[in-house]
Amino acid sequence: MATPIKMPKLGMTMSEGTVVEWPVALASLVDKGSIVLRIESEKAEIEIEATATGFLRHIYVEVGQTVPCGTLLAALTETVDEAFDAVAFSREHDAPNALASITPAATPPQREASGIAKRTGRSGNRKAVAPAARALAKTLGIDPEPIPGTGPGGRVIRADVAAWAAAREALVEVADGVRLEVPTSGAGDEILLLPGFGTDASVFALQTAVLSERYRVRGVNPRGVGLSDAPEQEAYDPIQQAADAAALIDNAAHIVGASMGAAVAIELALGHPERVRSLTLITPVLDVSPRLAAVLDTWCRLAAESSPATLATALLPWMFADQTLADAHTRDRLHRGLASIVARVPSVVLERYALGLRRWSGSRTQELGRLTVPTSTLAGGADLLAPDTTGITASIPGATSHVAPHAGHALSIEAADVVNQAILSHVAGRR
Repeated sequence: MATPIKMPKLGMTMSEGTVVEWPVALASLVDKGSIVLRIESEKAEIEIEATATGFLRHIYVEVGQTVPCGTLLAALTETVDEAFDAVAFSREHDAPNALASITPAATPPQREASGIAKRTGRSGNRKAVAPAARALAKTLGIDPEPIPGTGPGGRVIRADVAAWAAAREALVEVADGVRLEVPTSGAGDEILLLPGFGTDASVFALQTAVLSERYRVRGVNPRGVGLSDAPEQEAYDPIQQAADAAALIDNAAHIVGASMGAAVAIELALGHPERVRSLTLITPVLDVSPRLAAVLDTWCRLAAESSPATLATALLPWMFADQTLADAHTRDRLHRGLASIVARVPSVVLERYALGLRRWSGSRTQELGRLTVPTSTLAGGADLLAPDTTGITASIPGATSHVAPHAGHALSIEAADVVNQAILSHVAGRR
């Protein structure tokens, strides 16, 4: 009897992972609970434990390959020499995106204990769409071009179209003709996560995995981000974003905002206090300084004229501290994660948010004293973009503060443990 090892889905925003290492040799015995592989998901490396005892009989996905959640990675068998049909096992167990109603394409053997057989991985940037996928997209009235492909060479397959359609069906209406993507996990009191400029809810992936063990966690992809609708208008400002967030909340929720998301959280607490139980403000931005304005301009221009990888390269020194960037392995991992995030925000959407943030800048600085909800702030000691967290904290009645001394602006990624503990402590006291 064989046991499948699949790419796990860790947190509400994870859609794919990269195999980093198979520390166990083929044909070796793997004990239940022991580390069988390491994966990378945008911002972190994670060790995966075996769910059963067996021999590592077959590896379908090699080190360095990125595949969707649910993809069959390897197989364990009870004995090292029992009969095993790798292709048949793949047909039975390989289901990327967990779409049980879609029959995945058969995956040829990748590497077995008896030898090695290579297959072609993803390559190139040309969008290819399988005929069956194009036919399904036409039936559903979907343009297949923006859909990420999980087939060979990034080819869009039928399962990708079905997953895209299902995700669109799950969007939540916040205004007439405007629906947002709101990935959700866990149960209990609600925590609403508001990401910063040019990012999506996946920047909170390291928080979601911890918070969802006790709470219902909802991450908001704002207008134009990810699958969320992008209505034609000149600017998207924090006032409008706060109204969208308020429309998502049935009862009062704990609000966590990062950077521009913290500005939205403040606007939400001032304009819709009945919707807010507590505020956690991570590297909050209230005023667009000349330095921040220059970064926003560069961000928008590079998003329009270059690749996500180039944009991520330019943003790294503004997001992370020296101590983090000094490690080449960590820097490369963060670069890959940041590139995948910025790719989900079109340049035209960035320009709308940049204009909206500039117009809003400074409008609430003198009103922080009106905040009546319990508030906690988090700052990075090496943050170049939001250096005034201390002043903001002092202006909010009763606010408490936490500082990660060796972290930059992307605190939720760079100092995840500090952020997690601060949120848990702050929210627990307001249950």
